[in-house]
Amino acid sequence: MQTTPLSPEDPAQIGGFELLGRIGQGGMGQVYLGESPGGEPAAVKVIKPSVVDSTSRLRFAQEIDILKTVWGARIAQLLDADADSDEPWLATEYVEGPDLGKHVMTHGPLPALLVLSLGATLAEGLGYVHKQGLLHRDLKPANILLGPNGPKIIDFGLAVFAESSASLTAANTVVGTPSCMPPEQATGVKPLTSAVDVYALGAVLLFASTGHLPYHANNIHVLFHMVTDPATTPDLTGAPPELVPLLAAMLSHQARDRPTVTEVVQQCRALVEAQGLKLAQARRRLTTYTVAPPQDFPTLLPAPVSQDVVPAPPTLSDQTDAPLSDEAPSAPTSAQESGSDGQRTMFLTSPYQARQEEPPVRSEPAAPAPQTAQDEQDKAQDAPRLARPDGRSPARSLRHSAQARRTAQQLREAYAARAAF
Repeated sequence: MQTTPLSPEDPAQIGGFELLGRIGQGGMGQVYLGESPGGEPAAVKVIKPSVVDSTSRLRFAQEIDILKTVWGARIAQLLDADADSDEPWLATEYVEGPDLGKHVMTHGPLPALLVLSLGATLAEGLGYVHKQGLLHRDLKPANILLGPNGPKIIDFGLAVFAESSASLTAANTVVGTPSCMPPEQATGVKPLTSAVDVYALGAVLLFASTGHLPYHANNIHVLFHMVTDPATTPDLTGAPPELVPLLAAMLSHQARDRPTVTEVVQQCRALVEAQGLKLAQARRRLTTYTVAPPQDFPTLLPAPVSQDVVPAPPTLSDQTDAPLSDEAPSAPTSAQESGSDGQRTMFLTSPYQARQEEPPVRSEPAAPAPQTAQDEQDKAQDAPRLARPDGRSPARSLRHSAQARRTAQQLREAYAARAAF
């Protein structure tokens, strides 16, 4: 998350947390980057003094109670809170990374494979929330943080218990983000069900894959009409074809027509596996892609090369088009990478490092030695093997030449003399 300096009116500490900078702000409060006495980073949310009244305190206390109840790897965990303080506050786990909205606006939509991984991860996280009898009710791109350990869901300020028809909202008032809000929430239907979070997740995944939400209008009243009108279908323009059926189902007008969060996980998993990957692999790629600049990873979609396969050294046939040179090819070192298909192979050590010795020094070719009786005998032995049926002079074979055998023997003797064993 992007942090800005504190302003003069900001407190230096609250609840024992030292405040280091501003993370963001909302209608009810300011969010700071804080640090506990033990050095633990935290996101500290403080209610603005101008809005502190009995209703805001009650709503804030409800958010704290919900954060005490909810759990899961995809939820930013509650660290501490005080709803009765002069300035009510709560501190949650700090997630180092941008929210989904900022990431997509900066780097563009995610590839389809990564959207499926995101969908499975968030749907599973929402499943844990629903098992506690809770609904988030305000899932949107800004409430998905892309941290180094994967995406996390934040801001349970509008969360409610699923079976409750009670609300702190005034009569005829709808709270939430209209562009991610399902029709039943927009029309004030009570009680709501887990299908509201499925719809909102569909809107989040649509945004992740296209950069736009299901409905968009400059006028809030027009937007509400589009959301609640059964004849106005969500805008799926630009969505990858393999995602369209799932997104259309999640954004169904009727809550009963939407899949459950468990079914969303299963469908995302099936689509990922159809591309030859396991879901855990896709999740690791999602985290890598969102933590580092996307341009550093030009190809994340093909199946990874097995780590157990060691690339074979290039053969003579692999280099037929390479220019000839008197210089010996340099051996790859630990800092060199090879591969022209987007897959990068790292050599751990060079062949010379593996033997813990210096590379042989290449000297100028020596003058040819005078022919000896042994040379004449070797040539006589090689002649029948190298003769050609057409009577033309045979091409020399490095493998069978007497000179190559002598050179190999000399090298073996030199290495044997220098070996430490």
